Amino acid sequence: MVRGRLWRRSNPALADAVRATLVAELMEARRIIGSAGRSGDTEAVAAARARVQAAKVALGERGPVWWDDGAPDLNRHMARNTLYADWFASLDLSADHSPSDGSAG
Repeated sequence: MVRGRLWRRSNPALADAVRATLVAELMEARRIIGSAGRSGDTEAVAAARARVQAAKVALGERGPVWWDDGAPDLNRHMARNTLYADWFASLDLSADHSPSDGSAG
């Protein structure tokens, strides 16, 4: 969850090596978006955005859901507007709740 919005996590069933390769591809594509955007290369930006999309789908963060328990895909929904509204309301958001391992929460 980021600023009250739910985000889909990567598929936990991915092998560590596969995940690392996909994350490296994602980060490289994002770097290209930044540099190509600064230089005005719209074709390179478009190609890099397609690479980001492909990496996100392969990671399971976009595209078909990777879970099979029937839970809805609430990616990008505001938590307060979902079945998690009571849980979200119970959180103490006044303190820093960042995980100590540096991962997004």
